[in-house]
Formats: sequence, structure tokens, C-alpha cells
Amino acid sequence: MIETIAHKGLRLLWEKNDPAKLPPMQVDKITRILTVLNVIKTVEPLKKIPGYKFHYLSGNYEGFCAVSVTGNYRIIFRFEEENVYDVYYLDYH
Repeated sequence: MIETIAHKGLRLLWEKNDPAKLPPMQVDKITRILTVLNVIKTVEPLKKIPGYKFHYLSGNYEGFCAVSVTGNYRIIFRFEEENVYDVYYLDYH
């Protein structure tokens, strides 16, 4: 279950169905990703979804996981005890 969303645009989309702060061409995929993050109990299902390119991060983002939205854009998050925290949308490359 998603516990915290750090990115204002993602939070507006998730809590108020307001996509205004996100790229319109990516809103559908971002919504699908948030929906999956809200129901998973482990990260294993993310590894099997084509196009998500699930991976663990290191360096400044150590402890975070990432899934691909498009190009260099990712949704990153921390996963702890069946919950998702600090969800953020960024171009980290």
C-alpha cells in the first residue's frame, strides 16, 4: 500500500485525480504504476511487468527501487514491510 508520496504532481494525481503537474502523455502509465504500487505486498510482481524495468538504485538513491515511465523518467520509491514510501517521479540519469 502507498503510505507516502513525496512528489507533488504524483500526490495530486493519486489523491485528487488531478494530472495538471505531470506530462499528459505519461499520465496513463503513471496511474497504472501507482495502482500497482498500492496493491503489491512484495516487489516481485514489478520484476515481471514488461516495460517497467524494475531495478534497485544505489548512490544518492540507495534504498530506493525504480520503475520506468518513459525514456529517462522513473518512479522511485522505498519498499518496507509490504508498504511503499517516498514515491517520487524524476529523471535521474
